[in-house]
Amino acid sequence: MILSKNVKKLAKSFGLDLCGIAPADKFTGAPDGFKPTDIYPKCKSVIVFAKKLPSDILESPNRVPYTHATQTILQDLDRIGLAFSDKLADEGVNSIPIPADDPYEYWEPERSYGRAILSLRHAGYLAGLGVIGINNLLVNEKYGNLICLGSILVDVTLEPDTIINRKYCIPNCFLCLKSCPQKALDGKTVDQQLCRKVCKIKTEKGYNLFNCNICRKVCPNRTGVAKR
Repeated sequence: MILSKNVKKLAKSFGLDLCGIAPADKFTGAPDGFKPTDIYPKCKSVIVFAKKLPSDILESPNRVPYTHATQTILQDLDRIGLAFSDKLADEGVNSIPIPADDPYEYWEPERSYGRAILSLRHAGYLAGLGVIGINNLLVNEKYGNLICLGSILVDVTLEPDTIINRKYCIPNCFLCLKSCPQKALDGKTVDQQLCRKVCKIKTEKGYNLFNCNICRKVCPNRTGVAKR
């Protein structure tokens, strides 16, 4: 039987920066249809992993570098997820990789509201990788909010990581809420309809670019949890 430490060793061999594990039965707060066992009825543990973005990627006023870095890492996470799954199969573990971003099925057109099949932010929190800030981003102690996430659902019980039971946001710091050009943040959730109006744009040639990352950029925990 594979152990959690071996899973994390395997994650490191793939060049991943973070890896944590959450029990499938900890996802009780997820809506029906979006729990790990709704996706994979045999699921007993959720492996969550991450790669960090370059620490200065948000310093460029040009939107192309951030878009390129984010899309490349998301694609890499999907590739790693498939390779990870293959390696686990060699150990007798059955698994289902979860996409790092698109596609997802749930969509409410009147609200421009979509929902991934599994919330990777919440999975990362339950796997001890970080804390969800008031900007709704997962914040890791070492890498801040500059991380992209992937996940694998497995049919074995693995030793879980401890949930971080403290807040990372600086008290009375509401820079993300105040700086959002769409006022899409309320400290608890994101108004996707407002956010989507500016977060991505399509160039005249048809390329999609990430247009807004202000909630990441202004955060004092952007590149790691601020010491205080």
